[in-house]
Amino acid sequence: MPESANVESPEIAKAEAALLKNDWKTAEPILDSWLATHPVDARALFDAGYLADAQGRNEDAMAFYTKAVSANPKSFEAQISLGLLLARMGKSADSRPVLVVATTLDPGDAGVAAKAKAWRALAQIDRVGVDGKADPAQASADLIEALKLTPETTEDTLFAASLAEAAGDSVSAEAAYRRLLKKDPDSEQASTGLAHVLIAQKKYPEAEDLVKEALKKHPEDPALTAQLAAVLVAQDKAEALPLLQEFHQKHPDDAALTRMLAQVNADAGDYEASDELYVKMLAADPKDADLLAGHGQNLIRLHRYAEAMKAFEQATSIDETNGEAWNGLAFASFEMHQPTITLHALSVRSKYLPETATIYFLWATAYDTLHDKKQASAYYHQFLDTANGKFPDQEWQAKQRLAVLEKGR
Repeated sequence: MPESANVESPEIAKAEAALLKNDWKTAEPILDSWLATHPVDARALFDAGYLADAQGRNEDAMAFYTKAVSANPKSFEAQISLGLLLARMGKSADSRPVLVVATTLDPGDAGVAAKAKAWRALAQIDRVGVDGKADPAQASADLIEALKLTPETTEDTLFAASLAEAAGDSVSAEAAYRRLLKKDPDSEQASTGLAHVLIAQKKYPEAEDLVKEALKKHPEDPALTAQLAAVLVAQDKAEALPLLQEFHQKHPDDAALTRMLAQVNADAGDYEASDELYVKMLAADPKDADLLAGHGQNLIRLHRYAEAMKAFEQATSIDETNGEAWNGLAFASFEMHQPTITLHALSVRSKYLPETATIYFLWATAYDTLHDKKQASAYYHQFLDTANGKFPDQEWQAKQRLAVLEKGR
């Protein structure tokens, strides 16, 4: 709001005095009356926009600010207020050019801190991007402009770290999080952020130490607990399962932890406990392809192949790019003596997942079942070339089948 020392009329002075006291009932009729006879008074238009903005009347505020900018394009306060309002309303495409103009104007009594606010708002917009086209490099440049005007804040450091992560610059992200932790060792956001970077770099022991220390200060933090579980799982540590079970009892609605617990239960061989969790999650989100694939994998291990096929078919119809679902469908359909479906599933799977010795064997046995000797032989050979003694039973079978298939050649 403009300083009352710069007012040009007693009416506006009285309205602005009321605005300073949040006395909207006094200010509004004065401004309405004044604007009825002075419709292009930039100062009064801005004040009316400020009043509407403070009352949460976004559309009215936007209209008044827009008229104020039109009446005086060099009004920094009108430009930045309009830009910030549009950003809050989710109108990034409209907000950005307005804020860019604001950064070129003299902030006057508002000071450089207000101009820095415009740059920070631009950084937030560019981080997400207009129309979903994120531009982390421009967001970083915006933040640098803000830091030329005002000191770095905790929010700035976290923002810079997240931008570095988005750009794949783990070194800069780690440095930013460590800088903040040095300043504020109790920062949950810095701890979780640094742990995320360390986990992405597969520095699991270091991440484990960091998260355990942070959990001493924030024992109920779900993000830190999830990260500890993740690093324990990555290191195949037995503590992962009881940790997840305990946290799940306290927070049964935490979807991320529930998924992790379901997977760890499956890895531990407790397929029934795992599947109970998948079924509950699917009841809330029946079209989640990853959940359907996990459910299907458990059904295979429980030898419920027909149900597994149904789950995988649903998953692939929802997300055709889900390689794990196609993988599961291939195995389930073979167990159901439907090798044609198996070959189709394997063909699509190969678009999204690399071939393995086990998959070569499945290719071979599916073709063998269909009496396609040429293809069966080729895949049995590929299986033997990659198995390297890890699958003795299947290797013996492959050699026996090759002796039969290639007899007389």
